[in-house]
Amino acid sequence: MVRLKFSISLSYQILDSASDFIFNIQAAKTRCQTIVSEALSISQPITPDYYTDPSYGTRYVRLQANNGPLVVQYDATVDIAHHESHPDSLQEMPIATLPMDAMKYIYPSRYCQSDRLRKFASTEFGNLPRGYWRVQAIQDWVRARTAFTSNSSNASTSAIDTLTDQAGVCRDFAHLMIALCRAVNIPARFVSGIDYGADPAMGPTDFHAYVEVMLSGRWYLFDPSGVSPPMGLVRLGTGRDAADASFATVFGAVASASPVISIEAIVDEGMGMHLPRHRDEILSTHGESLV
Repeated sequence: MVRLKFSISLSYQILDSASDFIFNIQAAKTRCQTIVSEALSISQPITPDYYTDPSYGTRYVRLQANNGPLVVQYDATVDIAHHESHPDSLQEMPIATLPMDAMKYIYPSRYCQSDRLRKFASTEFGNLPRGYWRVQAIQDWVRARTAFTSNSSNASTSAIDTLTDQAGVCRDFAHLMIALCRAVNIPARFVSGIDYGADPAMGPTDFHAYVEVMLSGRWYLFDPSGVSPPMGLVRLGTGRDAADASFATVFGAVASASPVISIEAIVDEGMGMHLPRHRDEILSTHGESLV
């Protein structure tokens, strides 16, 4: 088990008389991610609305803020349990045997235009042995051909753009890997979160994006950017791509500052709490197999 303690602080200046916000910054509640403690504070005297998606445990906070400064602070400690599998045991699934709720993750989406990459993906990966190792080959290909470059993309950058520009940030790596997997009929989806274990030379801790791919009836973790070990990934939101898992959606005239995020691992070997590290086993935090 991994125990991670983290903090997120978001600061805004509301320029209109009022603006609406939808936040997805609380740790998702899943079978494998347990919230030990948490606290959410809002600087303005307003009462937010809360909603939890029953499918993924994604949690939303909706609020309307008044003119002036707004600070939203979230602190949490979570325990994450990992299911481990040997790479050779993981197989791709024929379309006819996929769980029905996984079907939407083989279709193209706003940022993952897999339909436009089918010929390319078939040429690059179509003749590789099916199963985990083909997914690993896609991840390795994305990582080798894409430079991690801060401020190299924006909110409209898609998988096609990243393939062309050969540069991006974590969400761009994720979108490209997802699109290539879907282009060869492997279900893949986008996860937003926070990561532990990134090289401090990369700068301050930030929100992170990674990938889940369905193999042998279970969703497995992949981080194509290579920023952190999969053991150090906290789940906030899950969806088809970044459009489904934004940490903040703003309606109105608002100026924002960069998020301030911190994360630490709490290690207690006696209680089975381990430091996140790279593993030979392939990890899942989805819970039970779907088949």
